[in-house]
Amino acid sequence: MPWLLLYFVSRACANRDYARSLPERFGFLSPSCRQTGPGAIWLHVVSLGEVLSCLELLRGLRREFPQTRLFVSTSTVAGRSVAEEKVKRTGLADGVFYAPADTVWAVRSVLRKLRPSLVLVAETEIWPNLFREVKRTGASLLVVNGRVSDRTLPRYRALRWFFGAVLLAADRILAESETMRKRFVEMGAPPERVRTVGNFKFDFEARPASVESPVRAFVERVRPAAVWIAASTMPPAVAGDPDEDDAVVAAFGELAARHPGLLLILVPRKPERFDLAADKLEAAGVRYLRRSRLQESDSLALPGVLLLDSIGELSGLFAIADVVFMGGSLASRGGHNPIEPALFSKPVVTGPHMENFQAVAADLRAAGASVEITTARELAGAVQGLLDAPDGAHQIGYRGRATAEAQRGATGRTVAAARQLYDAGLPRYRPAQPWLALSWPLARVWMWGARRRQRRQLDRQRRLDVPVISVGNLTMGGTGKTPCVLRLTADLRQRGHMPGILTRGYARHSPEKQMILPPGAEVPAGRTGDEPQIFLRSGLAPVGVGANRWAAGGALRREFGVDVLLLDDGFQHIVLARDVDILLVDALSPFGGGTVFPIGRLREPLAGLARAHILVITRCEISDLAGAIEREVGVWNPSASVFRARLEPKAWVEHRSGRRFPHPQRPFDRAGAFCGLGNPQAFHRTLERLGVSLADWLEFDDHHRYRPQELRNIAAQFRARGAAALATTEKDAINLCEGADDLLAPLLLYWLDTAFVVDREDEFLREIERRL
Repeated sequence: MPWLLLYFVSRACANRDYARSLPERFGFLSPSCRQTGPGAIWLHVVSLGEVLSCLELLRGLRREFPQTRLFVSTSTVAGRSVAEEKVKRTGLADGVFYAPADTVWAVRSVLRKLRPSLVLVAETEIWPNLFREVKRTGASLLVVNGRVSDRTLPRYRALRWFFGAVLLAADRILAESETMRKRFVEMGAPPERVRTVGNFKFDFEARPASVESPVRAFVERVRPAAVWIAASTMPPAVAGDPDEDDAVVAAFGELAARHPGLLLILVPRKPERFDLAADKLEAAGVRYLRRSRLQESDSLALPGVLLLDSIGELSGLFAIADVVFMGGSLASRGGHNPIEPALFSKPVVTGPHMENFQAVAADLRAAGASVEITTARELAGAVQGLLDAPDGAHQIGYRGRATAEAQRGATGRTVAAARQLYDAGLPRYRPAQPWLALSWPLARVWMWGARRRQRRQLDRQRRLDVPVISVGNLTMGGTGKTPCVLRLTADLRQRGHMPGILTRGYARHSPEKQMILPPGAEVPAGRTGDEPQIFLRSGLAPVGVGANRWAAGGALRREFGVDVLLLDDGFQHIVLARDVDILLVDALSPFGGGTVFPIGRLREPLAGLARAHILVITRCEISDLAGAIEREVGVWNPSASVFRARLEPKAWVEHRSGRRFPHPQRPFDRAGAFCGLGNPQAFHRTLERLGVSLADWLEFDDHHRYRPQELRNIAAQFRARGAAALATTEKDAINLCEGADDLLAPLLLYWLDTAFVVDREDEFLREIERRL
């Protein structure tokens, strides 16, 4: 830690951007990155080049996991800058941050905030604590586009005893070539976990710079006869190495006399070299412009140089090049990616040091699709030869493109592996110390109390003379029980049954021990509780409200002649015997962290899954975790039937007038939203899915009753944030105080009416009737 702090301080003193990165490097991420349940995907890349090479992977992941939060971490300032522009702003990721230092507490802090189900690490970022902590949570770990350079391989071999233990944590390592696969095995990785899938840099989509690009407009104004791009130039690595900026400037001086219409686009690899490259051009007396100072009307007398002192623009500019020199290959740096210019059909010149891209360089060489030089003095001649023979240069470019396109497909294979590991299981995220130590004995007490209560209820269990269908969950908070009960009630009515609904009436204030109410009965919400109000307003069935569900069920049977009873939130209420036990699992936050309260949110241990006859995974429309949940359920209850369900929007309902706006109509553009639910993120994600622009967002406790001053404050806050309306749920609309619409004026309040839809619904209902 002292050495790490010294390193960070020295870097921060030299670079203010690096100083701003320090909180994230110690695990303090933006609140927007915090997730309430597992399921996110975290991709770690090092720098600019890796960010660009992973763009197609991110597009593939976004298509495969449309409802999953994707996060990208980088190690360098340049990588973060490109990731913000190319990844976050384009919607490929939901958040970008600096990777944490490889200390246990920093890594754990990030994992607790992101709660990923899958962590992908690009190339050779082998961080022992990161690997270990990911596996301690139960998340899957996948190394993608894995490679090991010639320079680092001897060190990895020497430390095989150490890295072999670290690589055991990786569930799978996808190497970019057979040579790289063998190297990972040499380092100690289990051979059965290392596979060759190809280099997904070949899957780069050659997209030219947009018509709005200032550089493209500049080139059109200058009208050069030829464009030479010197890409990712590097300083010397060892004694005797050339400085590639010097080599390029010298070669340009030789070429200028013979090619007076030549434009050189010089692109140093590292931002800290931009000013130095400008000084070199100045000293050589070369006419040049800097991209960072480029104005709309700027032009340049040729021959001249455009110094591309920006981040993330290079790849699209290969389209306008006639020749490309790939830097990092004259100096002993291992070379940079020649695939991108090759996919634009551009002839590529490289030096002797292409160790980082050995397989790619060998393929291009074998196809006659590149020009290799051994010294900096040969650079001018190589470029001149290509400029003087454009037909030959085009043939080299076409062969390069054909060679690159023949090796596409690695991204698709990587995404398929990611899906397989994502569905492999669910991680468990424990709270931090000291709360974990304090809550552990309390959790043991909770478990003892739950077992004792179950035994007592079983001893006193009673059965009604009509079938009972229980709908419940294992976790505290909402899983969609109320809409599920409503849907079952409607379906049973359609099939000729006369259903009744039994509910406790949580947080009601009434002197009656139980209330037996006809469909559509108008009773104050305070007397019944919010969920019974939803049942009553549906008009589908009579409702029995009370703690003694057996007595309420008998009363419903006598007064209304019901022939089947739906027991709301009844999985733990086993004092009333049931014929069908339906257990709901929320796909957004399944199994409450895998631990009972207060460490997690389970009401009872996961072994309780074994009691369920039917499991329904809810909110599948806003989560991709259903496959992993089904696998987990199969461990505890392989005989249960498993179904997937979703909430579909039906209409927005204006609270004051009751006017309905059927989906997809929406009577507002920008809204402030609030809710008091067991899982408020479910409503938030639903609004995102519907494309609602949120001016602000507020969360309250489940079953929250809204007081007058509270509503005034909500309205004032949302108006200040530019909201044109208010959005909430039906349950929250019920919990509003009297005169709520006047308190919220002039903003109108709308609540979202939804329908519970089960996939394979006929099969689901047949299974219920079979058990009845």
